[in-house]
Amino acid sequence: MYLSAISIQLEQNNAMFDLQSLTDSLITFRDQRNWKQFHDLKNLIISLHLETGELLELTQWKSEEQIAALQKDAHFQQDLKEECADVLHYLLLIAEQNGIDLIAAAQEKIAKNELRYPAEESYGSAAKYTALGANINTTATKKE
Repeated sequence: MYLSAISIQLEQNNAMFDLQSLTDSLITFRDQRNWKQFHDLKNLIISLHLETGELLELTQWKSEEQIAALQKDAHFQQDLKEECADVLHYLLLIAEQNGIDLIAAAQEKIAKNELRYPAEESYGSAAKYTALGANINTTATKKE
């Protein structure tokens, strides 16, 4: 058990280091172009939203079968990769500007969702936590 905990911690440290390195590279890229002046929170969030729209556009109006075929296409995979990278870049800039540790935030959200969506009540269901059984811990469902 102890070695497993060390392994998890090392993976978390490596992931954080990788996110931090990526953020540092992104900030260097931004600053070399004097773009920080355009990167207030509102504009970063708008840009994130626009990039998620471009990601969505890759599958818009396509059937599940068409999407499955596209997933095997190298050009589609390249477009998908680039749009995912754009989304990540804006997310990193938002987090950096606001002092958010994305790894910790994601772990906290998983823990919160564990309370909102107990496996025994949500297994196989797409229902929102508010529509699940009466045993849901309501203190874990409030927005923070």
